Amino acid sequence: MRLAALDDDVSQLDLIQRSVKAIGYECQVFERGQALMRELRRDSFDLLIVDWQLPDIAGPDVVRWVRAHHEHPVPILFLTNRSEERDIVEGLGCGADDYMTKPIRVHELMARVKALIRRSYPPQDSALLRFGGYCIDLAARTIAFEGRPIELKQKEFELARCLFANLGRLLSRAYLAETVWGRAVEVPSRSLDTHVSSLRAKLELRPARGYRLSAVYGQGYRLEAVGDGAHALPLAGEAA
Repeated sequence: MRLAALDDDVSQLDLIQRSVKAIGYECQVFERGQALMRELRRDSFDLLIVDWQLPDIAGPDVVRWVRAHHEHPVPILFLTNRSEERDIVEGLGCGADDYMTKPIRVHELMARVKALIRRSYPPQDSALLRFGGYCIDLAARTIAFEGRPIELKQKEFELARCLFANLGRLLSRAYLAETVWGRAVEVPSRSLDTHVSSLRAKLELRPARGYRLSAVYGQGYRLEAVGDGAHALPLAGEAA
């Protein structure tokens, strides 16, 4: 999971980042609302932590912008000094999913972040996932189409799992690199493009099969259901 934290206090950002990393997530920090909004135009995050009082734009306006410009809702946690009931009502009313007041209580922050992640990205209960004619076996780490297995390399499987799990969502190159290769690995741009091209060919991700894997210039990749495959979100889990 990749998170973004917005606060004009560097010490607060450092505490948030260390707390988030302690529960296993990456956290990119921003001191200005406009900087985060610019980054959101080209990068992908799984959760946002937003302060209210910022030098350039108010936190609620950032949240409203995110809700207006992102087709896939990202969970948002307000973390602010403002504790009046009217502030909490406004913060939640403008689109935030949770509200926490400062001073930061580290264990509470960890718990709230984990709870938001659980609600927004529920774990798959089954080892088998179906997307139209595709069947993904999470335990065996294999993919088949209409019962015919498709040979994939390890990273190709991880890439496919990530794309299908985020069907319809634009995923930035940085997001894919960190999710598939790991947070400590620098992935050359050509390597990611090669893996995407290979996966598109091996899985035959084309409209005739109900899916299209597209590159969005300067941003990343999106796997989407098209035509007869438009119904093919995960249909049903099956016991392994």
